[in-house]
Amino acid sequence: MTDAVQTHSSSAQFTPRIFSGIQPSGNLHLGNYLGALKRFVDAQGQGMETLYCMVDLHAITVWQDPAALRHQTRELAAGFIAAGLDPAQSMLFNQSQVPEHAQLAWIFNCVARMGWMNRMTQWKDKAGKNAEKSSLGLFAYPSLMAADILIYHATHVPVGEDQKQHVELTRDIAAKFNHDYGVEFFPLPEPVIEGAATRVMSLRDGTKKMSKSDPSDASRINLTDDADAIAKKIRKAKTDPEPLPSEAKGLDERPDARNLVNIYAALAGQSVDEVLRDVGGRAFSEFKPMLADLAVDKLSPISTKMSELMAAPEEIDAILAQGAARAREIAAPILERTYDIVGFVRG
Repeated sequence: MTDAVQTHSSSAQFTPRIFSGIQPSGNLHLGNYLGALKRFVDAQGQGMETLYCMVDLHAITVWQDPAALRHQTRELAAGFIAAGLDPAQSMLFNQSQVPEHAQLAWIFNCVARMGWMNRMTQWKDKAGKNAEKSSLGLFAYPSLMAADILIYHATHVPVGEDQKQHVELTRDIAAKFNHDYGVEFFPLPEPVIEGAATRVMSLRDGTKKMSKSDPSDASRINLTDDADAIAKKIRKAKTDPEPLPSEAKGLDERPDARNLVNIYAALAGQSVDEVLRDVGGRAFSEFKPMLADLAVDKLSPISTKMSELMAAPEEIDAILAQGAARAREIAAPILERTYDIVGFVRG
């Protein structure tokens, strides 16, 4: 946690609401599906409002080809919908269509402290030794991320472990704003991290996260892969010579085996222990075909639906515009009240 002044404000007094966003960076893969899209779909109809956003403003913190950005934003939206997200139940939109995100981010730029930003792990990782050449947007984007969440008074934020620090910063910014202005206006949102496959690893190296930037396409299952490609990649996935254990602790020193079991568990909607009760003692020559069949059954309909959606980009654009209009119905009053609290004069 940062060293912000803490207040007694909590999310208890606020309408339960889930917000999460994904950068439209292209090449959606199994890790994106299990770590985010599937969870978003599962959260529908659970008694909370759900808002899911393609964070295209975050994407341009590094230079983007405009045509590629448009394509990737639509592809990400297609991935959401193909995975089962219902735009009638959840608000699905791209960030740049809701200007309140950027407007609140400026106020938060004036609340957050430089020291907080300097300590952000992702800033250090992305800027590296070329920090002086990085954009101001890349440095300040955690403030925009806080605005993404708080412009909806979101109370719960599904994130991976690598994003938990950003939710902690969001809580600090909310707490400092509330303290500075003597209000309890912004909630302190809770990160939601759960499940067997929150962190999906490379099929070629179980110690590394599955990534679109890995030079080996065999390291990941893309959501655009057809059934044959999915099955082939699983058959060739790295394993070890030992049979599968009968309980989870037997995977502790076996990262490649643990990764495949985690993937199976997440796709099947089972716990790791439940999977191992069924497959413990089996060789990978038996388990891999089981995993391949399951992955094809779950994922090939998604790739087919994505192709259909991408053939009609105007329909995707209409869905995003409708989602943005609904999102603004929530965001605009919250920004107006924020302006009042800060002391801005408006006609």
